Amino acid sequence: MENTLFCDKHILSFLDSLAGSNKPIDLSLSHYFRFHKNLGARDRRIIGDTIFGIFRWRGLLDHLCPSSDNAKRLSAYRGISWESLENALSIPEFARFGMSEFMYGRFISIFGTEQAQALCRLLNTTAPVSIRANLLKTTREELMGKLSEKFSFSPSSRAPAGIQFNKREPLFSLPEFKEGLFEVQDEGSQLVALLVQAKPGDLVLDYCSGSGGKTLAFAPSMQKKGQIFLTDIRPNALLEARRRLRRAGVENAQCLPLEHPQLLRLKEKCDWVLIDVPCSGTGTFRRNPEQKWKVDAPMIGRLITQQREIARDAIPYLKTGGRLVYATCSLLPEENQAQVDFLLSQHPLSLENEPLSIMPEPQGMDGFFAAVFRKKTVC
Repeated sequence: MENTLFCDKHILSFLDSLAGSNKPIDLSLSHYFRFHKNLGARDRRIIGDTIFGIFRWRGLLDHLCPSSDNAKRLSAYRGISWESLENALSIPEFARFGMSEFMYGRFISIFGTEQAQALCRLLNTTAPVSIRANLLKTTREELMGKLSEKFSFSPSSRAPAGIQFNKREPLFSLPEFKEGLFEVQDEGSQLVALLVQAKPGDLVLDYCSGSGGKTLAFAPSMQKKGQIFLTDIRPNALLEARRRLRRAGVENAQCLPLEHPQLLRLKEKCDWVLIDVPCSGTGTFRRNPEQKWKVDAPMIGRLITQQREIARDAIPYLKTGGRLVYATCSLLPEENQAQVDFLLSQHPLSLENEPLSIMPEPQGMDGFFAAVFRKKTVC
């Protein structure tokens, strides 16, 4: 009882601190734990699981407890009868399946009721933890040997450098992480990054780089030869990318703001351009449950326009014969195949292969989509 009260105090303190914040929950929680070092591993797990649960089931809590009082909502969350939830017909069906009314209806229209409900159940589970061995500094086998005495894990089934853990572990505090031997990265994200098959000497532009996660995955194939340029509209993301690149030992990469004049000199010269475009994030709802409640029809409309504009601005950097990788972490066809069709109709591109389409898997990877295009000669 005493431990529950202790954890509840921190849960409520954290929830109160989120007022007006737009930061992702996992990032905010990481910062909170950093400033509360008195919390043990068990306490952090209880606090994290409860907070993610509250955000995961926000729609249900809105029905059960319309109050904005966090203490009342925590009590309502603890009182949910999970065993009988799906049969509680007095509760709207979308709330029983942990989705907004809009997203629940959208999933049913895409996948049909049975598959949509199975998908909702999956997206309301805890996301697995996967890492990627940094092949510039180690091999997957060597890294597994270093970690095998401390943790339980298995090699990823499809990503050649991936390792999946059986439960959450304090990975960022490990000396192997600080030495740059691995990065935390979902297996599906690793597979998308590996579509950039850059060779030594290639020129690559990661046009929506964020903090550089996908660059870190494909950089080893270049063997530190050639150049990678990362750009993003978010300065803080590029700062984090620089730190990660240094830790990983990637020496042939530069982070430049989008308006940097050096980027203009890359026009029509790049062998590869990666656009990991902003999207609805529907394939990663397990990791970002707060995102479920932000997605609506106007948002998707804005994203579709933005994705097309990003592609329009990125394609001129490709040389003839160069390849464009268009990627999302979305499950929605309007952000995926429909965008492929649009790009083929509006730009001098041909599709290299069948697009990569990954559905979220139980105890496995998140949902992703990616297509590889080749820039054609303009007659």
